[in-house]
Amino acid sequence: MPPPSPDLDAAQVMSLEAYADTILPGAKRAPHDHAIAGACATPGAVAAGALDLLRWEATGFAGVLDTLADGINHHALAYAQDRELELGEALPPFVALSFSDRTALVQALTTPGHPEHEMWVGLALFCYMAYDSAAHLSTAEALAAGHPGLTAMGFAGPEPDGLWRFPRYSYQRELARPHPFTSSTGSPA
Repeated sequence: MPPPSPDLDAAQVMSLEAYADTILPGAKRAPHDHAIAGACATPGAVAAGALDLLRWEATGFAGVLDTLADGINHHALAYAQDRELELGEALPPFVALSFSDRTALVQALTTPGHPEHEMWVGLALFCYMAYDSAAHLSTAEALAAGHPGLTAMGFAGPEPDGLWRFPRYSYQRELARPHPFTSSTGSPA
């Protein structure tokens, strides 16, 4: 598990979760879950651990998550003002947007040519990576825990001894012959 990053307040956590949910939507965790819009019936980026991955120092985002959360809320306020949307004060601005408005805002921020494009695309990539590869977890542990992304993709688990072996070729045919000095275990000689 990645080490924790600087503390985030509840509004910042909700905002980052809402961003991750916009990138890869998931099912609500509870009826009054505001961060997750519930645009999908199955678990998404948040359930896959997007915030845990983002908090990992190796991503390069851990030290600026508070700034990113505040930034997405700043953009949400401007977006709402431009469209004369009422957000209320009970939720962070980005969380208060409808899912379709969240999506439109994220699309604008990630469009080539936007001055902050690279930052928002990078954040989106790590949100997806949490689902797609569980990069912040041991693969075996993630599968044992029923990681939603790996499970949805049908990622095969290890054999009983904890090792992955692939008895069939993924393309249903051998693509190349092994080097003549390759050992019976597949290691080069």
